[in-house]
Amino acid sequence: MKLISNTSPLILLFEADLEFVLRELYGEIIIPEEVLSEILISPKVDKLSNQIESCDWIKKVKIEMEASVLNWDLGKGESAVLSYALQNPNSLSLLDDRLGKKCAGILGIDVIGTGGLLVFAKRQGIIKEIRTPLEKLKRAGLWITNDIIQLILHRAGE
Repeated sequence: MKLISNTSPLILLFEADLEFVLRELYGEIIIPEEVLSEILISPKVDKLSNQIESCDWIKKVKIEMEASVLNWDLGKGESAVLSYALQNPNSLSLLDDRLGKKCAGILGIDVIGTGGLLVFAKRQGIIKEIRTPLEKLKRAGLWITNDIIQLILHRAGE
């Protein structure tokens, strides 16, 4: 299954030094040009864009937007990720945006959030525990409630 990433999870995983999880779980990940352009306007642009550009396991793609996604008025990155997923049914979308996840559910698109990605990584033996990576993600800027943290920890058996 191919993983296509939205902007926020990608930025957060790189900032928290957890990008290896993506590479080890999926080998190659896909990012739309719209996601790359959102990264380039990030305040951390130099460090992040250099890191992403040097990753041979990140494939940048051009996406034709789907009307059924555009009707949701999501951000450019979310719209591109979900449009790609509609055009490539054997893909998994990595995004944390609540409205984007709702759109994906209605359109029948498989989605995983950053927390779910960590749970999967633990189950695959890529990371040993979830609490420390979650704290790193919070320090990197992940907005997450304590209730969601507890849910993620529970799903990970912690």
